[in-house]
Amino acid sequence: MTQNTPATLAPALTGERADLLETLAKHRDFLRFTANGLTDEQAGLRTTASELCIGGLIKHVTSVERNWVSFIVDGPSAMGDFDKMTEADFARRADEFRMLPGDTLAAVLENYAGVARRTDELVASLPDLDASHPLPSAPWFAPGKEWSARRVLLHVIAETSQHAGHADIIRESLDGAKTMG
Repeated sequence: MTQNTPATLAPALTGERADLLETLAKHRDFLRFTANGLTDEQAGLRTTASELCIGGLIKHVTSVERNWVSFIVDGPSAMGDFDKMTEADFARRADEFRMLPGDTLAAVLENYAGVARRTDELVASLPDLDASHPLPSAPWFAPGKEWSARRVLLHVIAETSQHAGHADIIRESLDGAKTMG
């Protein structure tokens, strides 16, 4: 009979990695919380002057996190060349912000959870948070800049936090529910 001993269990994360993942998890939870109890239709409703909806924000944050984690692993080739994007590429990107026919909130949340697991596993196993890549060519990046894995994770946290706030306003406009307060 074999037993699991402490030597066979993965050690708990501590320090900077634990702090980064805990902060990201908190903001993911805020974003997911805004969708609690919503129907698929409600998740796709625009309740403010913005084009944004809760389901679309979750889809967008999922895509952002997936792409930036791929950047950590594969560098700028994972992001594509934004200067060469076609109208169809921009239309696909705009669809990230909408609940499309056939989208379900359950599937959107499941996809987000899968991306979150991949991110968490990568952060736990990265040899060095200082490893960096040049940013892809895009009008919003200064030429020649590089981002470390740490900087990418901070960006993902900021993006998640910002959109959790957007989702909170949309939800409050929808039915008065709030993430906090």
